[in-house]
Amino acid sequence: MTYKFTLDIRPAWHLRHPVEGEIPLQDVLDVLAAIETTGHIAGACRDIGVSYRHAWGLLRRFEQAFGVELLQTRRRLGTTLTPFAQKLLWADRRIQARLSPTLDSLASELQEELQKLLPDHAQHLRLHASHGFAVAALMQQLGDSSLAVELRYRSSSEAMAALAGHECELAGFHVPQGEFEAPMLKAYTRWLNPQHHVLIHLAYRNSGLFIASGNPKEITGLADLARPDLRFVNRQAGSGTRMLLELMVKRAGIAVASIPGFDNTAEFTHAAVAAHIASDMADVGMGVETAGRRFGLDFIPLVRERYFFAAERSAIGTPAMQALLATLRSSAYRDFVQGLAGYDATHTGMIQTVDEAFAPSP
Repeated sequence: MTYKFTLDIRPAWHLRHPVEGEIPLQDVLDVLAAIETTGHIAGACRDIGVSYRHAWGLLRRFEQAFGVELLQTRRRLGTTLTPFAQKLLWADRRIQARLSPTLDSLASELQEELQKLLPDHAQHLRLHASHGFAVAALMQQLGDSSLAVELRYRSSSEAMAALAGHECELAGFHVPQGEFEAPMLKAYTRWLNPQHHVLIHLAYRNSGLFIASGNPKEITGLADLARPDLRFVNRQAGSGTRMLLELMVKRAGIAVASIPGFDNTAEFTHAAVAAHIASDMADVGMGVETAGRRFGLDFIPLVRERYFFAAERSAIGTPAMQALLATLRSSAYRDFVQGLAGYDATHTGMIQTVDEAFAPSP
């Protein structure tokens, strides 16, 4: 019997000292993150399962090698991280947010290539999708199932083009509800054929502006993006979020050229945009609410979106597709999606025609 395996590729970074050699930075980061959460070293050691002596050894070795303190202890206030330690943690979070989707896609691709060489290789599905938390949660839910799904994170436009070119069985894309639905949908119609394709509803989600906690820059909405004192961090060209933002600022009478940083940055995930702002490298950006909340940011909602998987009508009845639908409709998956900040799993797993999904409101 052949068992399905899971390939995991994770980013890692290292610091090399001319005398101390390589410092086990990931171990140091794990300790610092746990201290940030618990407020003291003893609790941190319990959380990550290391001895007090081992944790102190890691921290002291780093401090001695680089001549900088990582912790500050105040009477009755517990242990907190120094600015340098905080910067280390935020750097790691930016790395994770920026690289993880790319590495997840590569791992999924390599896993499928290796799995094909094993006996009794099961039928699989190819999923191309813009990055989203509901998609990541689906892959986690499928991890222990017999269904193999090869995931590639791509922009919504790239995913839909791949479906039209028969490079995948499922393509993920998102469309806002309301006045921007029609122009956004128009961007996909060159690939979306109502006669050949159906839509699988994944989730509703809230998109809006990420701003620093407490809103120190007093940002209230889109009109503020053109302020010269603000730094904006954008998504990559071709992403659905960037296309939507361009429509929204145009409708608001704002020229993209007037938005500081609009064309200078290009992050590939909502989490990377949020991490950019949380680490004080930018003041504002756009993405889904979940990412902002996870990085401790405030959120200004702008639109509610629907996230779909587009698929060939003829593929819906296949065993692999039915297995995927069963996972989407399971209480475990729906409950998880419902628990994501700004997500709504009310219609998760529902199949609609293109005309049904985008019928004009009565």
